[in-house]
Amino acid sequence: MVYRTTTIAPFISLRREMDRLFEDAFGRGEASAAGAAAVATWIPATDVREDEFGYTFELELPGLAPEQVEVTTESGVLTVRGEKRAPAPAEGHPVRTHVAERVQGAFRRAFPLPKDVAEERIEATFANGLLTLRLPKVERPKARKIEVK
Repeated sequence: MVYRTTTIAPFISLRREMDRLFEDAFGRGEASAAGAAAVATWIPATDVREDEFGYTFELELPGLAPEQVEVTTESGVLTVRGEKRAPAPAEGHPVRTHVAERVQGAFRRAFPLPKDVAEERIEATFANGLLTLRLPKVERPKARKIEVK
């Protein structure tokens, strides 16, 4: 038996299933329009926060290494993609799976960038399965006094 210890877990699962249902029905934007062969099979949980200096994106990517993740920006869109693969069974040792709850496969998340992001200064760090993207805001010109002559 599997017991859940929190009441929020079913809602997270429901949201992911609804996202998958809508993406299957209506496509994935540029990926489906381009006829891409690799369709995302899971959607990493993401938090986005803003402060006076910029935006912070945190994506949960358990089981991945930094080299399995690609982060790009193009035409005002931040895209994170990658793939989590199941471990291959040892040769000559067949494996029978009894429970498979961990997600695997390709993923892709795309976020429209706010106009005030300095794209050339975006930084990415990866630690303990958490990808953290820091998107600094463009520095606004400081107020200055103009001498009247």
